[in-house]
Amino acid sequence: MKTHHKPVVAIVQDTAYILSGILICGFALQSFLIPGVFFDGGVTGISLLISRLVHWPIGIVIIVANIPFIIMGIFQINSRFAWKTLAAIIGVAISRQFIPYPPVHLHEELLASIFGGVFMGTGIGLAIRGGCALDGIEVLALYTLKKSSFTVSEIILGINVLIFTVAAFAIDTGTALYSIMTYYAASHTINFVIEGLEEYTGFTIISGQSELIKEKLVLELGRGITIYKGERGFFKG
Repeated sequence: MKTHHKPVVAIVQDTAYILSGILICGFALQSFLIPGVFFDGGVTGISLLISRLVHWPIGIVIIVANIPFIIMGIFQINSRFAWKTLAAIIGVAISRQFIPYPPVHLHEELLASIFGGVFMGTGIGLAIRGGCALDGIEVLALYTLKKSSFTVSEIILGINVLIFTVAAFAIDTGTALYSIMTYYAASHTINFVIEGLEEYTGFTIISGQSELIKEKLVLELGRGITIYKGERGFFKG
């Protein structure tokens, strides 16, 4: 009985995460980013920028812009992830089109850009916890990682720098700077949603005075420690 119960609970939990992420991202777009003309990073940022420049419907642009990365995701990750991602992105487009999200009137553009990023990051983070993505930039970064020596973070940062640079020249510098704040708030919120409140920093200490160090850390500082037993590996040939 338990073997059948666990998958059902997991599916319900993942679905709840994804639906919550869709609704919150739709709120971020409709109530903050689109009215304030702020651009998030990644494919969402590219879609917002294209929609602003050529006046195409943002929902259609988001779906079309993500399709190449969803196809890429089938080969880079798996088809289940790709189809869930496609469904979630379509869900975001539908939610912002048909759900009457309340307008948020903030007279400070800085506040609007930050809170837009916070809500966007919350939605993306919840979707990731549900097993999909709401932005294809991560798939592109994983693909580029295999073809170059850059890390995923460096690739994503480079793409976002390009987006904000285009926004600065095509629209105005102020919009680009506020958009950077939106991206910064969103990226940190994603980490918070995925990893939780607690963060730890660990140190590895190798010393001949291990007993003294252990005593100081545990008895005086009250810190938890883990002890590794080891031996020298060097020998003369």
